[in-house]
Amino acid sequence: MIMTDLSIQQKRERTTKIISNILNLNVIPKVVFELMKILDNPNTTAHELNKIISKDQALVTKILSVANSPLYGLQRKVSTIDFAILVLGFKELKSIISVISISDALKNKTDKYLNQKEFMLHSYMVGSASKKIAKDMGFQNNGEAFIAGFLHDIGISIVHRYLHSNFAMIYDLMETQKLSFRDAEIEVNGMTHEEIGSFLLEKWNFPAEICDAVLNHHNPGKAQTSPSMAAIVSVADYMTQSLKVGELKLDKDNHLDDYTLGKFNFEKELDAEKFAAKYKDLFWEQLEFVRFLN
Repeated sequence: MIMTDLSIQQKRERTTKIISNILNLNVIPKVVFELMKILDNPNTTAHELNKIISKDQALVTKILSVANSPLYGLQRKVSTIDFAILVLGFKELKSIISVISISDALKNKTDKYLNQKEFMLHSYMVGSASKKIAKDMGFQNNGEAFIAGFLHDIGISIVHRYLHSNFAMIYDLMETQKLSFRDAEIEVNGMTHEEIGSFLLEKWNFPAEICDAVLNHHNPGKAQTSPSMAAIVSVADYMTQSLKVGELKLDKDNHLDDYTLGKFNFEKELDAEKFAAKYKDLFWEQLEFVRFLN
């Protein structure tokens, strides 16, 4: 039963307190924080970077899997971290390491409420599509678009792992009272998964553009820092439903806001369906390269 004597604000405060405690947990491996630090240092050498990455063989395997995926479309197989550093560069490696480490840290067991394999596939598909769309639109920071797309639903994963009883109540409200996922979230947690995800990413010192895009990926028109990136993620998210590849059942009521329609020159969502069809091959190709998510 939901504690109906609590106001939405009280539920929000309770949820914020719980997720704030996540910051005190060692959810991100120390090697990742070490990597993030040296990747931001312009004086770091490729040798130093390779030395740290090589400490974690699981990370090495996953980096190489991503480097060889259609996400980058490299003509030559990347078989070593040295070569990955050479062809991808520090900026792209930072993107890859960020999403791998957080997805691993927040991974939970599959249950009737959330299928983890489907969730991670959805995240990767939205990240990949966001990067490609951003690149096609001439955005220089398409690597950040990948991160924003990959992590857009991180709040769902956080609630499922750390507030599991709340997630169960949200699911039950959707089933018994036919509430939308968003309305059920607010009823139980006092806030949405977008707010939860953005809150933690901000505390983990992710760039403001990424936090803003995650916060507003369902309402890009409300974004303060990066409405264009939020719109790209919103369209990529919508495309998984349109193409039926990597879609998330919780997104069944997903729609594009007026800002996003205008940004892409869509008169209506039917135009988005036609736009999505252009990326169909990209989505199906990505299905062959999701081993690093497991």
